Amino acid sequence: MVYVSNRLGWCVIALVCSMIALGPAANAGTMISPGALELIRKSADPFGLFATRLSAGGLTEKWAGVERKLEDDMVQLALCDGDRDHCVSPAALRLLEIVDSARTREGRARFGEINRAVNLAIKSMSDMSQHGRPDVWSSPLDTFASGAGDCEDYAIAKLAALRMAGVAPDDTRVVVLHDQLHGEDHAVALARLDGRWLTLDNRRMAMIEDIDVRNHQPLFVINDGSVMRYETPSQSAQQAPTSAVTVSFTAPIAFASTSN
Repeated sequence: MVYVSNRLGWCVIALVCSMIALGPAANAGTMISPGALELIRKSADPFGLFATRLSAGGLTEKWAGVERKLEDDMVQLALCDGDRDHCVSPAALRLLEIVDSARTREGRARFGEINRAVNLAIKSMSDMSQHGRPDVWSSPLDTFASGAGDCEDYAIAKLAALRMAGVAPDDTRVVVLHDQLHGEDHAVALARLDGRWLTLDNRRMAMIEDIDVRNHQPLFVINDGSVMRYETPSQSAQQAPTSAVTVSFTAPIAFASTSN
């Protein structure tokens, strides 16, 4: 009996290692091999793929700026949440209406309420149309003040709503994906429930698990103070250790204007 148990344990370890080695390129259409679904459901990050932390570069700097604004917004939201009558931010009150509704629900229904309500509250608009320049990442209150934004703005707003509704920061992420069908990049929020990551996407009201995402290659995963890049096998073989990696983007990540 002990022999069988140990043998099974080594098989699981071997399968996990093979999944890490194969990376996202191994499953261009489905991202995740069906035979390994249960092994990766409780991954620390979505998609169960190997990722390295970026120490520099355009995306890291951009997220650092967003995170500072996000912290300010969370303070404003907390103040307004405690005293609605004296709240000086109409945008905060609009976002808190969504949070209030989400708080009355539990589990997956709470996530679904936030995904649906934020999708309906924000008008999809490209950065060029809204700001006159590409790749502008707005804070949640800026997005709700304007009532418009593109995919990363939806994702960041959902991040704030999830946290105000009681979801732990460690159970939320923003992930940048490459849409292989349309040849464009796309951002979504993800939230973890019972060890499984659910996507909160402005393109759909229904949430799906990361293991069910099709035709999208994960590029970056973002959490508090951390931007990490998902690796392909060739990148993993050539990169220096994570602590020594320095990445600079020669051009900003541009999100799609028409389909976000």
